[in-house]
Amino acid sequence: MIKRTKASIPKLIIHKIGNKFNDTRNVFSEGPVVFDEDSYNLMLPYLLKPFGNLTESFRFDHHADINLNEINSYSQRLFKEEEFFIEASKNIVLHLFEQSNSAQIKTGDVIVALFEDIEFNEVHTNALGIFKIESKTNFFQTYMEGDSLDVVVQKGISTKKIDKGCLIVNYQDDEGMVVLSVDNNNYDAQYWIKNFLHVKFADDKNNHTQSYIEMCKDFSNEVLKTDYSTQEQSHFLAKTIDYLKENDTVNIHDFKEEVFEDEDQKDLFDDYKKLFESDREVLIRNQFHVSESVLKKQKQKLKTEIKLDTHIQIKLDVEAPDASSEYLELGYDEEKKMKFYKVYFNEETT
Repeated sequence: MIKRTKASIPKLIIHKIGNKFNDTRNVFSEGPVVFDEDSYNLMLPYLLKPFGNLTESFRFDHHADINLNEINSYSQRLFKEEEFFIEASKNIVLHLFEQSNSAQIKTGDVIVALFEDIEFNEVHTNALGIFKIESKTNFFQTYMEGDSLDVVVQKGISTKKIDKGCLIVNYQDDEGMVVLSVDNNNYDAQYWIKNFLHVKFADDKNNHTQSYIEMCKDFSNEVLKTDYSTQEQSHFLAKTIDYLKENDTVNIHDFKEEVFEDEDQKDLFDDYKKLFESDREVLIRNQFHVSESVLKKQKQKLKTEIKLDTHIQIKLDVEAPDASSEYLELGYDEEKKMKFYKVYFNEETT
């Protein structure tokens, strides 16, 4: 989604955030971090790397007036007035603190960083990053004790992944400023995306494709696998991917005609679509353009395996939608009183 080849961090500040439910307080820094070369070279990719492969983006939202969205307001002003940086970072922490509406919301460190020369849609611009570090990692620190080395355990921030983070890109389209977000400690879906950032999915092909694939995946698992069979579930997923690969635009009527042979399954799919939209608070469009990048990424996550209680697994190829119906048969053995799968093939391959 972004490129960080020329990116730099002109300003970065760290605060500590508490939780009003367990009486832990915020601790504010009064000045930005002064980096040495090693810490700077480690910090820059640590903060930006999670946003490089994201396909989803968000836009700020508010039920009355978008200017009343706190993070949107702070970002807009900061991009115009860089001297507002320290005050803005404190306001951001105070706003995040107000969202700690339960004892399970974790305390931690909040990093607020201003980036320059972020590349987005082939445009170089600046961006505001907000990161919450919720978990610390144990590591060994060696030190000299007399004439021998000794070791002590200390806690620190792991450089492997960010717990929660967002990147507000100073780039606007018809829907507003672009917001990217990651949440690797997703214990409360409302806390970061809805309560703190108050954002909605962008109305673009990336999010339409993402939502559609997620809906199909959940439908296959909750309806087809339960009411029909795992084979039927896998067959549907393979045909879904095949349809998305072969068509630049999804038309939901054409999709159902091509993927389903059973009229009852079409009705079940329509009912599930309404349920999915209601539960997820998203709109699944009846027609949209397919995002190849999202399709490629999501295809790798689809699991089309039939796991049996006899410790045997049958893996179906999501790239071959007709293979399971042509070469795999489900039956029942009266003598053994057990179900069985019959697999047809010409020869084994390596």
